[in-house]
Parts: sequence; structure tokens; C-alpha cells
Amino acid sequence: LGIDLGSITCKFGLINEKNEIIFSSYSRTEGNPILAIQKGLKALKKEVPGDIEICGVGTTGSGRYLAGVITGADLIKNEITAHAKGTISFIPDARTVIEIGGQDSKIIVLENGVVIDFAMNLICAAGTGSFLDAQAFRLGIPIEKFGKIALKSKTPTIIGSRCTVFCESDMIHKQQIGHSTEDIIAGLCQGLARNFLANVAKGKKILLPIVFLGGVSENLGMRRAFEEVLGQKIIVPQYNTVLGAFGVAILTKENMVGKSKFRGWDISDQDIKCTSFQCRGCPNLCEVIEARIENKIVARWNDRCGKFSNLNP
Repeated sequence: LGIDLGSITCKFGLINEKNEIIFSSYSRTEGNPILAIQKGLKALKKEVPGDIEICGVGTTGSGRYLAGVITGADLIKNEITAHAKGTISFIPDARTVIEIGGQDSKIIVLENGVVIDFAMNLICAAGTGSFLDAQAFRLGIPIEKFGKIALKSKTPTIIGSRCTVFCESDMIHKQQIGHSTEDIIAGLCQGLARNFLANVAKGKKILLPIVFLGGVSENLGMRRAFEEVLGQKIIVPQYNTVLGAFGVAILTKENMVGKSKFRGWDISDQDIKCTSFQCRGCPNLCEVIEARIENKIVARWNDRCGKFSNLNP
């Protein structure tokens, strides 16, 4: 089982002995990642036959440590490695991976299935799923229809997209002077694609084939914008939104030794809480995160010296 816990979504991917996906899910965390994991496990248990044994669990994404503690993960892996593994499992000759999620975006350059370069944008929200969500809400358009509306545009409006604040003010200005909604949305998509290439992909070689992953890859307007800006065809594979979960599931399977530490299905109904406290043992003043299941401490992490994390059960 692979779990990709991101900033605003939670993805599950369950594989069998042949690395075939037999269950996948993609849902929003809605500000409660613990509950999102519990709901995902309940949905998984409901969908798969009762005699299936979970032989290993791997977690990835920005919330990978939290997901790993809750489920009893056997492997906790970064998003770059997980997405690379998931991608080459579907498209073995992939050379460039563009992945845009809720609050970050990344580019991965591959050679013979091995990551040789990558970059992530963690500082600015421009071009991420949360920014597109906010603009869709402001325009009164469901995010699911955002991309289709962009495809109707014949003359996309030029939107400044280097900063979310300036981008939004530019959109409002273009609305006020009479530009159509579809032209503004198409212009926004093109601007965000240019922003990605100028910032995240700066200095990177965009090699073919190009694969587009993440929640934003579901946006038809963003797909077209990347193709127009790059002048190349991009590939959006099956399971494009859950390939990180799929990738970490395969990595877990390849690295499993002995019995899995999976906590079992009961975890989906147990009381799980996370708190934090500041360690004052040295000038670092680390914020230590503490997880409790049924009021029992199961893990502590985020301390630099290991004072607390080394005592984990």
C-alpha cells in the first residue's frame, strides 16, 4: 500500500504481486490529514476482498512522516523518488516529469529511469492547485470546469504571473477593461506555465518524452498551455494524480524485509491526535511533533539531535 499525503489531498494506491493497481483513491484532506487517512483506509477496506493481506506500507508527500506514524509505514520516501518510480513504471522512457500539486510544484529529469536532476518550488503559490482553486472561486467557476472554459479561448489575455498577488490584481484589471472570462482563464494558464518554466525549470533541460502529473494535470487548460509554451506534446498518463502513491508502493515492495509494521484496519476508527512542543535543551529550540493513538505516545519527530525521536517505540 502506498499513501501520498500532500498539502491539500490524500492519495492511496494498492498494488498486487505484479505491481498492478487494484485500488486507488484521490481525496481532499479538508484541513484534517489524519481523518483523510482514516477515511482512505475505510474506503480501501470496503473495496478490496476481505482476505487481502497488506504486506507493506509506504508513505510519501509533504505529510509522509505523519502518514507513516499513523499507519505504521515500512518505508517513508520523498516525493521526487516516489513520483519518478511511479512514472517509469507506466512510461519507461520518460525523461522529464512536471508535477504540480496543491502547494508546490516540481520538475524531475530522468535518464534511463534514474533521477539525474530535480527542482522544487516551495516558496510561491503561483501556479499551484491552491492558487487555481482560489481564482476559480473568485470567478465563481467550479474548478472542474476551469480547464474546459480555457479551451474555448481564441485570444488568451496576457496575465502577469510571476507573483500570486500581482497575477490576481492583473486578472481583476483585465476583467474591468472588458476581457472575456475564457480569455482571462486561458491567459492565466499560459502565464502559470511560463512561470513554471522560468522559475522551477530554470536551467533544466526539458527532454522528451514529457510527463505531466499531479492534481493540476487534470486541468485541460494547463495541459494545453504547457504544450503551447513548450511547443511539444506532453503525456498525461493513467493514474496521473496518484502516481506518487503508486511509486512508493512499488519501492516498499522492493525493499520489504520480514513482516510489515502496518498497524491494521482498526487504525481507521481509533482516536489519533498530534501535538507539538518546543524543546529548550539547546539554542535550536526545535518544535517536536508528538503523535498519540488512543492517548498512547507512538512517535515523536522533527528534533535535529534525535533526543526525542530516538526514543520512539
